[in-house]
Amino acid sequence: MELDQTEWLDRLTGVLSAGAAIKQLEEWQAGTDPGQVPPIHAMLLTVKRFSAVNLAYGKAAGDRALVEIAARMTAFARVEFDLEWLVARVTGSTFLIAAMEASSRERWQWLAEELALDIARPLTSIEAPAPVRLWPRMALLRAVAGESPARMVTRLGEALESGRHNPGKRFCWVDGTRSLPDRSAQQLEADLIAALGRDEISILYQPQFCAETGTMVGAEALARWEHPALGRIGAGAMLAIAERADHLGQLSRHIVRKALAGARDWPRHLNISLNVTSADLATRDFGAVLAHAAIGAGIAPERVIIEITEQALVIELDRSAQRLQELADRGMRIVLDDFGAGFCNFRYLTMLPLTGLKLDRSMIENLAEDTRDLAVLRGIVAMARALDLYVLAEGVETETQKAIVTEEGCSKWQGFLGARPMSASELASFIDA
Repeated sequence: MELDQTEWLDRLTGVLSAGAAIKQLEEWQAGTDPGQVPPIHAMLLTVKRFSAVNLAYGKAAGDRALVEIAARMTAFARVEFDLEWLVARVTGSTFLIAAMEASSRERWQWLAEELALDIARPLTSIEAPAPVRLWPRMALLRAVAGESPARMVTRLGEALESGRHNPGKRFCWVDGTRSLPDRSAQQLEADLIAALGRDEISILYQPQFCAETGTMVGAEALARWEHPALGRIGAGAMLAIAERADHLGQLSRHIVRKALAGARDWPRHLNISLNVTSADLATRDFGAVLAHAAIGAGIAPERVIIEITEQALVIELDRSAQRLQELADRGMRIVLDDFGAGFCNFRYLTMLPLTGLKLDRSMIENLAEDTRDLAVLRGIVAMARALDLYVLAEGVETETQKAIVTEEGCSKWQGFLGARPMSASELASFIDA
């Protein structure tokens, strides 16, 4: 099945189209050794009563909600999966997410439940008197021998439809069963608290590069947790577990201290980028704590770059701006992360003490093929220049992408073309190479 560029992506959300998803699944199957069942896991989800959003707020608001849902799913997949994965819009408010990597049945359902909680957070793209939440229903599948991708999607759809009239059944497997994860939510929260005490949270670093010279200029710190039963848990799900246990601030500070300690021996020209949460910004002494941790690790505040997402700014923007200004006054630099994912509130660009914008990787993926994406990039770079902000392109995976973002004026880039996330010891070797 050949697809031209216009059929490859869903025009509204930017994720894969249904046909492109089928083609990708077929390619995964074709790349598996004969006689082996490919380790494909998939989930199909639909947002309940989505038509009510269109009726209450208008179709434009409904479209914005779909874009935000697609962005959340993409961000979730990016953090949780190590190997190949895809996110596609099948039709309307129904989406497919799949991964080509080994996973236990318990882990796949746990991931589905975490994704559902992420999607059910209040939507930032709809302005309403009360927060708007959309709850998904989900069908799950593990690939079996001899089953085509089209049949997989059909069976997922049938399972999803079978549960439509049972409001209490939000998750089901295509075989009609529901296996509970090895860990209850309460047990996971306890596991995380214990993991903090045992120092089981690891930090990886992904290098960032100067677009003009190609030299390394710093690295972003990324947290991971290897759960003994569920395997690797990425930062997004880990922070969600901590938030439910009311330990988000404790976890965030632990990650910051450990990330800074790992950067202690870096050359002084390298910066470290740290992700901060809404819980951090809600804490009055966070700036002082962060500055103290940086000084304790021998890192000047000017080398610390704070990456903040729109999601963390949704509530109490004035307070967030005040906290970020305190960090800026200490010499740290502030970057708006995931720019271009969903609908950005441009008030952030004027209210926050920003020094840069970090483009979401969805803005980079199709630069070489889509002239509209290129036009959007040019517009963002021009706007950033007018505001005296630099632009970092994230998700650069090809030489062509690197050449384009460099030519169009991005100051820095980050992505698998340069290096994958690595441990502190691996980064030390990378720096010396």
